[in-house]
Amino acid sequence: MADKTIELEKVVVKFAGDSGDGMQLTGTQFTETSALFGNDVATFPDFPAEIRAPQGTVAGVSGFQVHIGRIEINTPGDAADVLIAMNPAALKSNIPQLEKGKTIIVDIDTFKRKDFEKAKFDGNPLEDGTLNDFKIIEAPISSITRESLKDMGMDNKSMMRCKNMFALGMVYWMFSKPLDNTIEFLNRKFKNKQLIIDANIKTLKAGYHFAETIEALPSAYSVLPADLKKGTYRSITGNQATAWGFLAASENSGRPLFLGSYPITPASDVLHELSKHKHFGVTSFQAEDEIAGVSSALGASYAGNLAITTTSGPGLALKSEAIGLAVMTELPLVVVDIQRGGPSTGLPTKTEQSDLLQALYGRNGESPTIVIAGSTPSNCFDYAYQAAKLAMEHVTPVILLTDGYIANGAEPWKIPQINELAEIKPNFAIEGTENWQPYARDERKLAREWAIPGMKGLEHRIGGLEKEDITGNVCYLPDNHEKMCNIRQEKVNRVSEFIPEQEIYGDDSGDLLIVGWGGTYGHLYSAVKKMRENGKSISLAHFNYINPLPKNTQAVFSKFKKVLVCELNLGQFSNYLQSKFPDIYFEKYNKVQGFPFAVHELITEFESKI
Repeated sequence: MADKTIELEKVVVKFAGDSGDGMQLTGTQFTETSALFGNDVATFPDFPAEIRAPQGTVAGVSGFQVHIGRIEINTPGDAADVLIAMNPAALKSNIPQLEKGKTIIVDIDTFKRKDFEKAKFDGNPLEDGTLNDFKIIEAPISSITRESLKDMGMDNKSMMRCKNMFALGMVYWMFSKPLDNTIEFLNRKFKNKQLIIDANIKTLKAGYHFAETIEALPSAYSVLPADLKKGTYRSITGNQATAWGFLAASENSGRPLFLGSYPITPASDVLHELSKHKHFGVTSFQAEDEIAGVSSALGASYAGNLAITTTSGPGLALKSEAIGLAVMTELPLVVVDIQRGGPSTGLPTKTEQSDLLQALYGRNGESPTIVIAGSTPSNCFDYAYQAAKLAMEHVTPVILLTDGYIANGAEPWKIPQINELAEIKPNFAIEGTENWQPYARDERKLAREWAIPGMKGLEHRIGGLEKEDITGNVCYLPDNHEKMCNIRQEKVNRVSEFIPEQEIYGDDSGDLLIVGWGGTYGHLYSAVKKMRENGKSISLAHFNYINPLPKNTQAVFSKFKKVLVCELNLGQFSNYLQSKFPDIYFEKYNKVQGFPFAVHELITEFESKI
């Protein structure tokens, strides 16, 4: 038993092993248990792109990092305080990020000569001084798992599938977490496979008791519940939140939800989630390719549905012609682009922000769309809802950007009441209107009316050829084409009157303004917050509305001596802002490594600017 329990403000735990070791499930269970206990949490799943990377190699390492705290948590942490390395490859891939003095738990049964060779170690890292600066706990995870299950009639492969539960049990003891939630999960997940349930529970308890008795762990730790706003919470990923935001928009607008998509990493989970909700009137269509996905959604929009299509960067490129058709026909459509490393197939399981210019300009002709971005896993709900609202009220396509980091990451989400959400009023035509014209417009929004097929007296032509103003007839006249291009652009510009003004974290003037957008919010906020606590004149303007920008954007920038734009690309938002505000000089800080910013590297950069 532990001599004492030490209370911690926060802790970062990372589970790492082979892609078949169940690290994603293990990390998810630790996250959910911590969230149920009341901790604030943030996660970062990190898995290989290769479907069958060679076992025991660095290329095949899968990791899941969890940051829990009794204080506000906005990032999954720069590096782990406790690393659970299920093999040498997992150790090697994570050593560069670890700080001296941190704890590493290794499955000693996997630390053999052949394992070192696969991981490209020159020798045994446990003996050659590589790990001298760390606290090492050698746990015979594989052998005790095998011993615990030897009488259950399972083959060796099946027994080894349970060893992730042993590691989870150890960590539960270390951080004073109960086993109940995971036991309930196992009973639900394998409800018709009692042997698998029994084996995993037995191994989970074996890991817990092992940690309780070994002398290498003289203390247990406790991270008390966080002081969160009152309400009902659940742990949610960005992809789940995105899907649920659309469900809420469908319910509040009275429009049935149609999703037409082709599976692509990291967007497929939105399709998976929405396909579960037929009872909410959702129609989900897994198309044969990206073009069919967006085209089916556009057809559903014409028929009066809240129409969604989801993808990542390569798929957005394929959807570009159909998005242009949505611009020309002026139909509501939401395109969700969950960004990943590129170009081409690029880094399918890594995060990046390099689709911004594609979202803004990646279509032929003058083809403006509304572009907005989620910035945390939980607020993907809010911006999915807002994307649907803008599309249906302004009758135009909207591109919603998230990224692999916030799509797969999780955090607590306070579940809103449906009456707390903004009203959605689709801009419908009214059946029976005399002398109705398909391209007559609302004076404030310049939005045309959304007329659904079958509405008597509202028959009209639709298609990709240029429309005559008001009538919608095909028209090739030069002056009309220029007029329609200007109208479509102005329609998007006027959205700035219907979105919030840009907020600032910190003072509204000073030495340095940090500018970000999308999924970099947590890291930028954490760095700026820490520097402000140290008396630095620094503030943060983080953008969710990209096109159009909030109407007070220039006023925000003009009050600071320096403006530094930070993004996970080579400067796309910075260049966009420079084109909009040529009298302001935008400095850049960029990272394109497939990983989020680290708070410590941001602080180093910011300090050099003040």
